[in-house]
Amino acid sequence: MIEAAPLDRMFTALADASRRGMVERLSLGPATVKQLAGPTNMGLPSALKHLKVLEDGGIVVSRKVGRTRTFSMQPDAFREMDEWVRARKATMNMAFDRLAEAMKAFPEEDGTS
Repeated sequence: MIEAAPLDRMFTALADASRRGMVERLSLGPATVKQLAGPTNMGLPSALKHLKVLEDGGIVVSRKVGRTRTFSMQPDAFREMDEWVRARKATMNMAFDRLAEAMKAFPEEDGTS
């Protein structure tokens, strides 16, 4: 079973459209805070706050060289989320399979009554 706290932080991090936009950009490759803030006219302090949430959520990592902080995607960023979704899908599909089997026991109505 997947621990809830990391998954909660990940979903919280992705709940904001600005942060999802940063993830979209970072999926193309590493970027500086300025590069991530620029397209949305976001101030650097605000961008850093958003990036901190993404980092706490395990989605991005940062590296500082001199005065420049660069962010990139965490290599296995969505592994836990993928596992959680896969488990929900498997459970749901099993329920639908059982429903389909149960429905075979009932004759279909022809709609003429």
